[in-house]
Amino acid sequence: MAMVPDEVKVFGGRGNPDLSDAICNYLEIRPGRVHAETFPDGELFVKLHDDVRGKDVFVVQSTCRPVNDNLMELLIFMDCLRRASARRITAVLPYFGYARQDRKEEGRVPITAKLVSNIIREAGADRVLTMDLHASQIQGFFDIPVDHLTAEPVLFKHMKDIDFKNVVFVSPDVGNVKRTRVFAEKAGCDLAIIDKRRTSGTTTVMYHIIGEVEGKDVIMIDDMIATAGTVCEAAKIVRERGARSVRAAATHAVFAGAAVDRLENAPLTEIVVTDTIPVSPEARKRLSNLVVVSVSEILGEAIARIHKHQSVSSLFNHS
Repeated sequence: MAMVPDEVKVFGGRGNPDLSDAICNYLEIRPGRVHAETFPDGELFVKLHDDVRGKDVFVVQSTCRPVNDNLMELLIFMDCLRRASARRITAVLPYFGYARQDRKEEGRVPITAKLVSNIIREAGADRVLTMDLHASQIQGFFDIPVDHLTAEPVLFKHMKDIDFKNVVFVSPDVGNVKRTRVFAEKAGCDLAIIDKRRTSGTTTVMYHIIGEVEGKDVIMIDDMIATAGTVCEAAKIVRERGARSVRAAATHAVFAGAAVDRLENAPLTEIVVTDTIPVSPEARKRLSNLVVVSVSEILGEAIARIHKHQSVSSLFNHS
């Protein structure tokens, strides 16, 4: 268990208070005291109740839904800390909103992930700690140090009782192959890829599976489940191709739009997500096959190592 001195303060925003408390519990420190509220006109207000002068301060805030409110609260939080003379401010972003807007795929559109990274730096962040970015190159959007963690250890730990002899890891799309390969290599299992192609300008889609899934126990890996369209369609496809069972594992439970409805009706044996984003009571109630694992220990240990100027990457140097 990581031990940190009194010079460290960890504050939690309203984006994910349970995760903030779990991180502080791991570090064996009291959460920083703060008052945050939303005024009737929608403006946000933050006031610190702890002295932060000269301290190493970490602000834990997932910029999940409502994305803009949580992002704005983070910015105000950091401005408050800077004006209160914090020695160093680290923005801990278990989930980084706007990560999917990381490039121009057509003319006259923004690269919002870059804009948000600039705003976070200008608001006072000296460092960023985040987890499983949608695209790892977003680290380069920041002009300050970024520690990019992965939830792979906690997701894999949950799978430790599975007999991997009959398992194939499946990437539900081509863009997620690298992430899925990490799991497949660690487990010593085969890798399969679902290649989705449109045959015309209509909604007709043609699916190809690169690899063998017939008679196999499939584990699909993704960085997030947003509207759940991709993972549910992929589960249906591998079932039709003879998969014996299908599990889905993802870091971020965005669960937007009709995601819960789709997941409830999908042929999934198990859905494993982490607590980077709070899972609503409704989703927990309706999805009996949903398992939520915590990344609090990974984030807590990373915070301790950053404060002590120790290696963070060594957290993941495991066999």
